[in-house]
Amino acid sequence: MPQKFFIGNFEFLVLEGVYPPAEDSELLAQAIKISKGSAVLDIGCGTGIQGLTAILQGASFVCFADKNPVAIENAKNNFELAKKYGLCANAKAEFVATGLFSKLNKKFDFILFNPPYVPARKKRFLDLDGGKKGREILDCFLDNVSGFLNPGGKVFFLQSSLNGIAETENKLQQQNFKFEIVARQKLFFEELVVFEAWEK
Repeated sequence: MPQKFFIGNFEFLVLEGVYPPAEDSELLAQAIKISKGSAVLDIGCGTGIQGLTAILQGASFVCFADKNPVAIENAKNNFELAKKYGLCANAKAEFVATGLFSKLNKKFDFILFNPPYVPARKKRFLDLDGGKKGREILDCFLDNVSGFLNPGGKVFFLQSSLNGIAETENKLQQQNFKFEIVARQKLFFEELVVFEAWEK
């Protein structure tokens, strides 16, 4: 039987093989601020929690993207549930099976990302393992994200203190981004932070 999660009072599904929303997902969802009528990319969408949150804030279009085809199915199912609940209004959605930006050809007003950030020598879990320092996917994302942002666009992404927050700040500066940390949560052995970044 599928697991469940809630956005407000509304119940959504977690299919087997998809990362269930946890503290990191919830921290990011609480931190994002989306302008009404905007186009949003929920990359590494998993269940679609970030994209659905964007729709609730008034996004008119969300692209749900993930490397895991089961996650794409999960996000699609949850978007249909949101429509059933009457939450989507006129919002439109697209679902793309892709590793990061490789199959995307649009630009967006907002890009949302909760990357795999667990340090791992060998990648065993697609939705958790972020490479040797836990930064492999995050760094690739930061190297390429500006090419998919509309002028004045913003990026919200989460990372762990285990991956080097100062390193991320330096990388953002190198990529010509201004930024601030808009949310923090201390856990037993790490701190989760959410960055909001925009091009200078």
